[in-house]
Amino acid sequence: MATQRALLVVDVQPTFCEGGALGVEGGNAVAEQIARYTAEHRDRYDLVVTTQDWHIDPGDHFSDNPDFIDTWPPHGVAGTAEAELHPALVDLAPDDSVKKGEYEAAYSGFEGTNPDGEHLAEILQRGGITAVDVVGLAESHCVKETALDAIKSGLRARVLTDLTEPVSAELGQQARERMAAAGVELVPSGAL
Repeated sequence: MATQRALLVVDVQPTFCEGGALGVEGGNAVAEQIARYTAEHRDRYDLVVTTQDWHIDPGDHFSDNPDFIDTWPPHGVAGTAEAELHPALVDLAPDDSVKKGEYEAAYSGFEGTNPDGEHLAEILQRGGITAVDVVGLAESHCVKETALDAIKSGLRARVLTDLTEPVSAELGQQARERMAAAGVELVPSGAL
């Protein structure tokens, strides 16, 4: 049976780029690179799905005194410009889009639903997807958790290492070690 592959574009939102509430250094460049990669290689994918942090009232996830481990300053607030997809992705035209974290932390795209209430796993299953490539922000958090949940869901998963950035080098290294141990392939997009 032929591999049916999806591209998961995780949380490429202004809130996670330079100037945003939780800006990751290199975030804007990653957004531009993902846009370019997708425009050039859309034919590699049977589905392209975006995820977005879309917080309404995520409880303890937001804090006035964040520890930047489990609690964070407000970010990805539903209905704000910072929570929309990054402007670089204006021409992406995803096949589906899920929003996550309305009333919870929700790091993984698999915790999100599309406008019809379908979870990411259901969208991928309906599309006959057997493998995913994961890109986006931040590698150390939502990209990592989405890739790990893909493996738990029985999918083959790759993270395209040049199309993501971690919150910090140290957290990025920890994330890569954890993903590799779980069976996630870590490959640069140019090697595909």
